[in-house]
Amino acid sequence: MDTSRSDSDPFRLSLTSRYSDWVLEALEELSDCFLITDPAISGHPIVFASQSFLSMSGYSKSEILGRNPRLFQGPETDRGSVSQIREAVRTRQSVQVNLVNYRKDGTPHQVLFHMSPVFVEEDGSVLHFFAIQVPIVRRPGTQHGACSKGLLRGCRDEVRKGCDAHAQKVFDNVCNRVSEEGETCMAGELERERALNASNSIISALNRYNNFTGLVVSTKQCCGPRTIPAFSSCLNLSLGGINKSFVLSDPHLPGMPIVYASDAFLSLTGYSRCEVLGRNSKFLNGPGTCSKALQEINKSISAEKSCTLRLLNYRKDGSSFWNLFHISPVRNATGKIAYYIGVILDEASKGELNGISPEMLQFGTVGAVKVAVRSLSFSSSGPSWSSNSR
Repeated sequence: MDTSRSDSDPFRLSLTSRYSDWVLEALEELSDCFLITDPAISGHPIVFASQSFLSMSGYSKSEILGRNPRLFQGPETDRGSVSQIREAVRTRQSVQVNLVNYRKDGTPHQVLFHMSPVFVEEDGSVLHFFAIQVPIVRRPGTQHGACSKGLLRGCRDEVRKGCDAHAQKVFDNVCNRVSEEGETCMAGELERERALNASNSIISALNRYNNFTGLVVSTKQCCGPRTIPAFSSCLNLSLGGINKSFVLSDPHLPGMPIVYASDAFLSLTGYSRCEVLGRNSKFLNGPGTCSKALQEINKSISAEKSCTLRLLNYRKDGSSFWNLFHISPVRNATGKIAYYIGVILDEASKGELNGISPEMLQFGTVGAVKVAVRSLSFSSSGPSWSSNSR
């Protein structure tokens, strides 16, 4: 483990603060070739690189940590594969593609690129992404690592199988040389199996060293059957600093689902984040909720205006509370409505506001959220794994 890095290093803390100080040692012991990135840090940088990856790429750890993985792209890197990776990051899904990457000395090499998000099982949030890179084995006469073009394509299977050791070595050299010159070699079962084994090892290591935080992580989102909309990790991080009870809903998605819920909102209502995301906020309503108040909210949304009213809502345990509710459109830097914010305030807690009126609290919360949304929308598209520019 690189003990020279400070305990305040954000790249080190990205892992140790969520698991334990020993997680880095556990990851260092893995023989697999992989990177770990943190989408919550601006630029979606690399926060861990295995020794195998460093050996393969020729870079030192200090040259990699804090940089985006597009560092390894080059002229022969397929733009279509890069787009698939970027889309997988945006939608928080796994992806597996054949990819040409570049070493520090400028030489290209072909790998099976396997990337997966690391989900928190409790609430479905994404902590990290890991990317496994398996060098493609180029062995003529097998079903894996076969070159799609070039000399070997013209060789008959029975001839390749009959080659002696020297001939096999010649074939390997030719295939490697052809690959370096731009021919495409496709990954096979061997590479895919190695990627799967590496993925299991990484998740196992992360779960084994979560004793300080109690986190349980997985490469699959275990939040039930409901689809949770993708949400910018940078915006998620910015909103996390606003310690007020509120939710953001996306009016551009069917049903106008909640895409962000603050910790204060979860504490007030008793729901977990997983139970809230992807649902319309009407799940807080119940038998005593005034239908006229709900109609007023719908009219405000249709008119793209703010609305403040008193609403009877219900917690997860069935208990009711009077909600001093405020809803307002949140526009991005271009002036278009990006979200609607709903500020939820328990009327019984008015005495705990230290002299601040409910209206001032609501407007202050809306203002803080608008600043976060507009500041992020000035960037191109938030954090992403890959970019067309190097």
